[in-house]
Amino acid sequence: MNHHVCNLIFFTLIILLSSKTKAQQNYSGNSILGCNNNDEKGPSPAFLYTCNGLNKSCMAFVIFKSKPSYNSISTISNFLSLNPKELARINSVNLFAVFPPGKEVIVPVNCSCLTNDYYQAETKYILGPNSTYLTVANDTFQGLSTCDSLMRVNRYGELDLHQGMELHVPLRCACPTYHQKTNGIKYLLTYSVNWGDNISYIATRFNVAVGNLLDANGFSTQTEMLYPFTTVLIPLQSEPVSSTTIVVNDPPTMTPSTGRSFKKCKSKKKVLIIAIATSVLVLCVILFLLFLFLFLLRKRSGSFFNRGNRVKNKIGISSEEIRGKIAIIEHISKVYSFEEITEATENFSSKNRINGSLFRGEFGNGKEVLAVKRMRGDASKEVNLLKKINHFNLIKLQGYCENNDCHYLVYEYMENGSLREWLSKNSSIEHQSLAKRIQIALDIANGLQYLHNFTEPCYVHKDINSGNILLNKDLRAKIAKLALAEESKIMITSDCPKSYVVGSVSYLAPEYLYAGVVSTKMDVYAFGVVLLELITGKDSITLQDGREVMLYEIIENIVDNDNEEEKVSLFIDPCLIGSCRKACALQLVKLSLACLIQEPEKRPNVEEVVSSLLKIQANDMQQRISPTINKSLSLER
Repeated sequence: MNHHVCNLIFFTLIILLSSKTKAQQNYSGNSILGCNNNDEKGPSPAFLYTCNGLNKSCMAFVIFKSKPSYNSISTISNFLSLNPKELARINSVNLFAVFPPGKEVIVPVNCSCLTNDYYQAETKYILGPNSTYLTVANDTFQGLSTCDSLMRVNRYGELDLHQGMELHVPLRCACPTYHQKTNGIKYLLTYSVNWGDNISYIATRFNVAVGNLLDANGFSTQTEMLYPFTTVLIPLQSEPVSSTTIVVNDPPTMTPSTGRSFKKCKSKKKVLIIAIATSVLVLCVILFLLFLFLFLLRKRSGSFFNRGNRVKNKIGISSEEIRGKIAIIEHISKVYSFEEITEATENFSSKNRINGSLFRGEFGNGKEVLAVKRMRGDASKEVNLLKKINHFNLIKLQGYCENNDCHYLVYEYMENGSLREWLSKNSSIEHQSLAKRIQIALDIANGLQYLHNFTEPCYVHKDINSGNILLNKDLRAKIAKLALAEESKIMITSDCPKSYVVGSVSYLAPEYLYAGVVSTKMDVYAFGVVLLELITGKDSITLQDGREVMLYEIIENIVDNDNEEEKVSLFIDPCLIGSCRKACALQLVKLSLACLIQEPEKRPNVEEVVSSLLKIQANDMQQRISPTINKSLSLER
């Protein structure tokens, strides 16, 4: 009996110690940059750091970058609810010190497990104008808090935030685990990732072993990608010293380990203005000389000078001019009254909620079903754009309403919801049809081609993802959410990347994510991710060996190798097995990977994507029809 009791005690101790030796907190990856995560199956790094340390509370540190309004000992201590004397001491400055913009300030915090799940340090924040949970987490607090944790600890709904409200803000911190304590680790510092940071650089800066840094954050290798506005934990054997902090200005130059090369962003607007002015002057001179040349030539020959797509038709209007005139025609959108909106949605009842702030509405005594999107802030940009566009594969704005600083946009109703929702289902016959998925891809590409080439001005969508692709009752795809669209003539942002980088990060092209470059090629990149989702049925970020990885990282290594068709078939959506032609699926995979090439200039443009999809669609149709024709011929014989 005693022997069994001893064994039981021994194994219990082993289990307890093994749980303590879970040295790492898992890195959040880009999941922290969204606001739709849940932790129903256990603590999630998209919220805060897990309460798995040896102690329930401890002294910890975070890095906060000085910025206007929060650039001195007094303002930072008030902002983060700190002792100003302790803040001055750890940064080796006096109580009246003012920091330059971008200076990394070491902030000591009391970190504790207020719940059984997560560590946190607490502060409060008074909301400014146009604030959202996401901007407070990623912009105001530089990723030291998270959107999901803010929504959990505050009672306000996402659409109920307004200037002057007080939010409780949980900050990301953690205490060392048993394993870390035994290895001499006394403190954990929460470091907010800068543009272009990588694991080796951070380890060198803070003089910590790369292995300890990998363990502390659950990294498997030191080449894993780090995302701006996320945090990593730095294990320290003593208090951090101010000499390890730097002033963060422009994004750091990309290191070879990132595998990407981007154009450097100019930090001074003055240089950009001079360059633009010079270019305009040169262009004016060239145009004047060209005009003079054409005038003399026309006078001499007595005929029109034809150039490319500016050939005049019989009524003397060029095709480019026709395109421009068609593009600026605004279709008439109905202005609804607020009473019509509330009646149609039954006062925004929960049974009519599609998701988030989108509701189903029955207008005209139920004769017409439409979707109503409730928005705070200025919606004029999206309304003005939607009034100008008219394409089957772009969501149609039927009307709008404004009431008490809220805007209500009324769209056509899409019966099958988002592409992401549709892919998560697997019961219908349509799910088993590769032809349907090719058509969906072609619909998306056609919508992008219209935005890129046939609007005036032309636009970049900037937020293509499977959640923003909607499907009607016939499973035809339409692109939605054009609020982030920018004119495509803007080939690079006017200044260096800011903390308000927008869009779903797993779909963002690297040149935009790391250097702020905006062009039509970033939509092509996002389309490549969506195309992979269509083929595999998986999310853009998926789990492999217990860690989150980009979907394309799993697949890109299997093409151009032996038996690539067989290997691709392993990743095809199981719903398609049996009806999916491997050669056709491989063509789709190769097209998606071409769209995902790191260098934007090497990616196809959207016209080439449409052309490739049409060829794939024709090949697929031929393969489906051929067996039927052969069978008919054999029966005739």
